[in-house]
Amino acid sequence: MRGLTRAGKRASEMAFNAGGGTINWFPGHMAAASRAIRDRLKLADLVIEVRDARIPLSSANEDLQPVLAAKRRILALNKKDLANPNIMNMWVDHFQSCKQDCISLNAHSSNSINQLLGLVELKLREAILKEPTLLVMVVGVPNVGKSALINSIHRIANSRFPVNDKIKRATVGPLPGVTQDIAGYKIASQPSIYVLDTPGVLVPSIPDMETGLKLALTGAVKDSVVGEERIAKYLLSLLNIRKTPLHWGRLLRRREEFDGEPDDSCEKGSSGSLRRRRRFNNSDALYVQDLVIEVQRTLCSTAMEFTGNLDEDNELESLIDSQLVALRKVFRISHKPLDESHGPASKKLLTLFRSGKLGPFILDDLPDHTTH
Repeated sequence: MRGLTRAGKRASEMAFNAGGGTINWFPGHMAAASRAIRDRLKLADLVIEVRDARIPLSSANEDLQPVLAAKRRILALNKKDLANPNIMNMWVDHFQSCKQDCISLNAHSSNSINQLLGLVELKLREAILKEPTLLVMVVGVPNVGKSALINSIHRIANSRFPVNDKIKRATVGPLPGVTQDIAGYKIASQPSIYVLDTPGVLVPSIPDMETGLKLALTGAVKDSVVGEERIAKYLLSLLNIRKTPLHWGRLLRRREEFDGEPDDSCEKGSSGSLRRRRRFNNSDALYVQDLVIEVQRTLCSTAMEFTGNLDEDNELESLIDSQLVALRKVFRISHKPLDESHGPASKKLLTLFRSGKLGPFILDDLPDHTTH
């Protein structure tokens, strides 16, 4: 993922973003929500801050970092199945080198959740003698998997303590004898450790266009705020600047050669980018697999056939437009005369990316002092 910060910055500054305006998040009521989060954080003995593994820095709320850093905290980099595993390990090492407990996980994996809960209990050992009841709070920006994580914790909590109801009231806070209405799932006893069942939603920090587009691409900012076509063009900018389609082409050729069917559809000058050697399989899983191959082959062939200079932004935008036109055919989107919009193709491309079908990615770059 080297150079992605530079690629991301260039992609965010291209002309297709110029008319879109700045990327804002939710309206003013989130300011009140932020204040409420600060109040709830005071109750927590430990905070699990969930971030998207594809954007370990961009999915943080910068305003609350001093508050979070002052508490016992575990960074949970969720959706690790969508992130490049080699680079993911380097990110975990980076955070741990900064004296920050960090774990990469998949919120739908029991093994991941058990590892997280083991770390939670380890971190809370030092508080065992001080409090009869310890509370754990899950926080994070939208769409990083907070609810999925809490639901998985609930299932494990039920298996550990099947006869216990959810906690309703507990002695919490700095003043002895003060009780507050809370709801949470018990994950340990002696002392009792509960995970609050309602996550804290943090407002994404969007200091610049690049961060906003990364958040939009991973789904933390609603598509309607930014526009699907704008997000898809940002994705294609990143892919082309990093020459990912050409990498896909090499992988496809190796696969075809291994299967005994040499693939020349990504060779320069080839007109076979949309050629299918077989009909899409009726099985949904195989249909999606075939569709992904066609998307990768199409993006590769259009990049190979392009004769412009990709170092020039206007020429890169020309390539992106031609790729979106070509993807209409792959996605079987009927093209109406005079209709220049790429909305339907953009939507389908983003769905493939966000589900990990196009491969694992990490959009943030490691800080310079950790790179080699």
